Amino acid sequence: MPRRSGLIGALVALFVLLLGASANATAHTARSAAAADCRVLAPGASAAAESAVAAACEQVAAGVWYSWGGGHGPQPGASYGQVDPTDPASEHDPERRGFDCSGLVRYAYARAAGSDVLNGPADTQYYTHRAAGRFAAGEGLAPLLPGDLLAWGTSSHLHHIAIYLGAGKMVEAKQSGTKLMVSDVRLDGDYHGALRVNTGPVTGHVFQTWGTGVWTKAAPSVSAARVYAFPGPTTIRVACQKHAETVTSDGYTNDAWSYLPDYQAWMTNIYIKGAAWLEAVPTCTF
Repeated sequence: MPRRSGLIGALVALFVLLLGASANATAHTARSAAAADCRVLAPGASAAAESAVAAACEQVAAGVWYSWGGGHGPQPGASYGQVDPTDPASEHDPERRGFDCSGLVRYAYARAAGSDVLNGPADTQYYTHRAAGRFAAGEGLAPLLPGDLLAWGTSSHLHHIAIYLGAGKMVEAKQSGTKLMVSDVRLDGDYHGALRVNTGPVTGHVFQTWGTGVWTKAAPSVSAARVYAFPGPTTIRVACQKHAETVTSDGYTNDAWSYLPDYQAWMTNIYIKGAAWLEAVPTCTF
């Protein structure tokens, strides 16, 4: 009996070993398949955009987890996440070193540009002053190139962002409980639009805002519809400015408003650092 028990134990151990090896092989095969799918799938992208895609796809190939808040440390790169109070599936995110959606975009473009050009959440990334082009939701995928960023949400709050690969595919950090993945682009629901990132010198009239919770408006008037609120000081591009409704706020009075092309919205010059009438910025003709 002892010999028989020993034989059975050895067989059980061998079975467990083989089962583990099979599971590892399956996981490796799945990662390899994901890595093969994650690549530039259409021509026309810039070298920087292709580098950003490659950086994101390296993380897919490595089987990196989605982790809420991951990728937002002092430097771009995977980091341990936090519990998202709205998502029960995020309970293990503090144990998982990975990226959330904007953390992955930040890392990919930092690798491509050699500097931290897209630090911040999805809102900040989408409204970046480094936009080389913008595409409305109604334009679909036709004008997009690999490396373009796709965003979901409303103008006042964008909750998801991903990197386009071409051929209707994107790479994303989708949600807690999953790993970074390649997905079909979702144009239904609250798809908001896309942008092309400029990793080179910034063009246009660049300024800094001040204050917190400062809203941009659909027209140069305090009663106009709200578009987006700056959570804090932000780098912006100003296309032009005009005299319109007089505003008094925080001890200042000014009737000058600036048009911000990256937001397709207006902002009172009170909250833009500089003279009351911004130097070198032309007058709007619309």
